[in-house]
Amino acid sequence: MGHLACLMIVAGAKTASMSPPDTDSLHRFVFERSRVRGELVRLDTTWQAVLERNRYPAAVKQALGEALVSVLLLAATLKLEGSLILQAQGEGPIRTLVAQATRQGTVRGMARWDGEIPTGDLRALFGNGQLVLTIDAKHRDRYQGIVPLEGAGIGAALEGYFASSEQLPSRFWLAVDDRRAVGMMLQRLPGETDDQDDWNRAVILADTVQPQELLQQSTQALLRRLFHEEDIRLFEPEPVAFRCNCSRTRVADNLRAFGRDEIDRLIAERGSIDVTCEFCNRSYRFDAVDARGLFTGVVNASAPSASH
Repeated sequence: MGHLACLMIVAGAKTASMSPPDTDSLHRFVFERSRVRGELVRLDTTWQAVLERNRYPAAVKQALGEALVSVLLLAATLKLEGSLILQAQGEGPIRTLVAQATRQGTVRGMARWDGEIPTGDLRALFGNGQLVLTIDAKHRDRYQGIVPLEGAGIGAALEGYFASSEQLPSRFWLAVDDRRAVGMMLQRLPGETDDQDDWNRAVILADTVQPQELLQQSTQALLRRLFHEEDIRLFEPEPVAFRCNCSRTRVADNLRAFGRDEIDRLIAERGSIDVTCEFCNRSYRFDAVDARGLFTGVVNASAPSASH
C-alpha cells in the first residue's frame, strides 16, 4: 500500500460519501499488519447538552469533558451489552465526577464541587482521591477497577490504570473547550507482529498532536497529518449522543431502599418527596399516595415530572 491508502475507509456496503458529518461521532481505526488500534471521538451537540444542565467552573468543565470522551472511547471496546462508568472521587474541591457510556454511543455525566476550584493536576482538583472504572453488563457480575487519582488529567490517570490493572498499553490525548470535547486513544493489543516497534512509533507520532488540532481538524485530516507514513484503515463513523436513562421507576427503586419508616417520615415533614436527577436535571415528585405505592407494588410510571 502506498501513502494514498493510509486512510482506506471500510464499512461493509457503505461508502465514504455516505458518512455523516464529522461531529458527535466515534471513529475506529487500525494500523495495518500491526497490533495497534485507535479510536477518536468528537462531542459537539452532546457536549453542549451536558453544559446546558449545569454551570461548571472552567477546571470542572475540563475534567468532565475529558471524562466523557474517555468513557466513550473505552465503552466502544467492550464486547458486552451494558455500560461503562468512570468515577473520580476525592476530598478536594471536586468531590465527585461521574461519566457513563454505553456501547450504543450514548453518554451522560455530572460533577459535584465546593467553593473555588484551583487550576492544577488531579491532586489539586480532587485531593487524595481514586479513579473507579465499573463495567455494568447485562447478566454479568459488576466488575470494578480502582487506582489512585494521579496525573495531569483524566487521560494520565487512565494510562496508569491500564498499566497497573489491565497490562494493556493505552495512551490518551484529550482536548476540551466551550464548544466541543475531543479524545483520541491508542491501544497495543496482545500478540506478535512483523514490526515489533509499531507501538512505540505510533505513540511518538501521536504525541506530536496539539490540543487545537484535536478540536479543529477533521478525523481524516488529523490522522493523515499524524500518521501519513503509516497504513491506516479508518472505519465508518458511529454516532454518539447525550442520553439520560433516569425514569420514575428507577427513582422509585432508589426511594424504596430507604425503607417505609423513613419515607413516611419525609412525607409527614414535607408533604411530598422531590428527587432531581443530577445528570439531566429532570425532577420527580412523589406525594403521599405515590409513597404508599412504593411498598405495595403500585408505582405510577407515567405520572408527570415536577419539572424538566
